[in-house]
Amino acid sequence: MFIQEKSWQNHLASEFQKPYFLELMQQVEQEYNTTTCFPKKELIFNAFEKCSFQDLKVVIIGQDPYHGEVNGKCEANGLCFSVDDGIPIPPSLKNIFTEINSEYDRIFVPTSGNLERWAEQGILLLNAGLSVRKDNANSHKHLKWNLFTDAVIKKISDEKENVVFLLWGGFAQKKGLKIDRTKHLVLNSGHPSPLSANRGYWFGNKHFTKTNAYLKSKGISEINW
Repeated sequence: MFIQEKSWQNHLASEFQKPYFLELMQQVEQEYNTTTCFPKKELIFNAFEKCSFQDLKVVIIGQDPYHGEVNGKCEANGLCFSVDDGIPIPPSLKNIFTEINSEYDRIFVPTSGNLERWAEQGILLLNAGLSVRKDNANSHKHLKWNLFTDAVIKKISDEKENVVFLLWGGFAQKKGLKIDRTKHLVLNSGHPSPLSANRGYWFGNKHFTKTNAYLKSKGISEINW
């Protein structure tokens, strides 16, 4: 159940040996053995498998995985805001796509909410908690996922430069308080959920064009949103 991707293994090796992490893995194993949990066990660390440490350019922080099912298939696929092909695009992700279209003055109607293509370009789609019980949002809050994901964010902040952190909503912004803003670009806005977006806290944030402008200024290849 550990991360298989080699660069993350190297950078997080000491974290994997800490007592809290070993306890966390035991608790997660027990949860998956006794209740229905999402995402599938083999996809818990999918964000790390799809985006290596050395290729990382952008970090997007979510809260916890989708906890629902559609036609017997879980929505969560281990990447924040993302769903597998064939799953209806969730409302928050629809608003993300709408903002991208607005910023780039295009009309693009995506048929899939699978964000693997973002991850493969160097975007770490990181939820603060990496597992959840079916139909019970934030139900693994009592587990110590937050310690692990805080350590991941600190590792990126300390050991990389010129990473763009997209912090959408108060939860993500609190999660990113310790990011070194002298080395990285941190962009804050409201959450893309309909409740926040319809109150004017999301649309028009220009995060996607700002991200690419920053990457370009640092000689880093831009993201094809």
